[in-house]
Amino acid sequence: MPRSSPPSLFFRNAAQLLTLAGPPVPRRGPALGELGILPHGGLLTEGEVILRVGRTRSLEREALRRRAEPIDCAGRVVMPGFVDSHTHLVFAGSRVNDYELRLRGKTYEEITLGGGGIQSSAQKVRKASAHSLAQQARWFLNEFAAHGTTTLEVKSGYGLEIAQELKILRVIRSLQAESALDLAPTLLAAHALPASFRGRRAEYVKALVERLIPATAREKLAEFIDCFCDRAAFSVGDCRYVLTAGRELGLLPRLHAEQLSRTGAARLAVELGAASADHLDQISGADIRALARSNVVATLLPGSNFHLGLPFYPAARQLISAGAVVALATDFNPGSSPTLNMQFILSLACAQMRMTPAEAIAAATTNGAFALRRSARVGSIETGKQADLIVLDVNDYREIPYYFAVNHCLLTVKRGRIIYSRP
Repeated sequence: MPRSSPPSLFFRNAAQLLTLAGPPVPRRGPALGELGILPHGGLLTEGEVILRVGRTRSLEREALRRRAEPIDCAGRVVMPGFVDSHTHLVFAGSRVNDYELRLRGKTYEEITLGGGGIQSSAQKVRKASAHSLAQQARWFLNEFAAHGTTTLEVKSGYGLEIAQELKILRVIRSLQAESALDLAPTLLAAHALPASFRGRRAEYVKALVERLIPATAREKLAEFIDCFCDRAAFSVGDCRYVLTAGRELGLLPRLHAEQLSRTGAARLAVELGAASADHLDQISGADIRALARSNVVATLLPGSNFHLGLPFYPAARQLISAGAVVALATDFNPGSSPTLNMQFILSLACAQMRMTPAEAIAAATTNGAFALRRSARVGSIETGKQADLIVLDVNDYREIPYYFAVNHCLLTVKRGRIIYSRP
């Protein structure tokens, strides 16, 4: 049976309603800090969409006429749901052993040679059933919703074999069908070289292009295609070959770029018109200028730097000053960023990358939506857009990153339905 339409809701008495309303373009430079704040704000929903936005008093008569269910925000902050544009949601188990080894002084390379790293995740995925992968991911999705995320990208990449990658993508599709959240599936075709292909990288890349990418496109399992371009992973040439093959079959490129070393991946993202270039820890001034001249979203992932204990963070201020489109995401994954709390990512962005709270919020909502090609539907609170919003237990938006590592989310609404409410 088709689901009934959600009831009309009337959110009233918000101390600050962060609309992020504006032209349908990504936020750059000074515009990144413009949140479109309505004091004493309110909004009406009708079915799955936003019907009206304004001061509470101006909406009361229509809310009464429509018999909208009133939700008193009682002087709290209301804002769009977070759009997390870089996650690795589907994996098996965890990598706590790697975590402890790293704390004891082992390097990433030493852990990998000892059987850890991405290879260990691939082994666990190989042994896991599709049911168990979905079960773990389902629990994480509930936590995403509880922390205020309403839309997220989901990558494959922990299969490292064609059959296993397809298994992960099919799990993502099953989660799409049942989850209240919007999931944007990405084929992370080239993540790491499987142990069985050691010394045969070109052969593996060819298999991705000739077998995995066509199978993914044939089953319509992904919207995007991604590669990990780094000295310890795949070259610019490898990634150009893979991403071009995906683009020819309708998959939009995105790229893990300049994370561990500078390879030229950011320039490749610009060359290919990628949706995003992510990480960017090692970018140069020339890379920053190239990104600023493009529509490629520079997606920064400070959770990874934090968890790995790195002494540096991406150059957010330089990117913003140059006019690049900057987004923030969790990089939720078992190896380098096991957090799904976008509010904590805002704290890292402010404390470690010197973004203002307003810039961080825009980067985690409207610019994230642009990175996922969903900005026409989500990322701001405007008439006609999906009713995706959250109520936070603060009365000033700056308190969201200020009180770090706290979940402020009281209520999460997706397509006009309340999907999380704090008891």
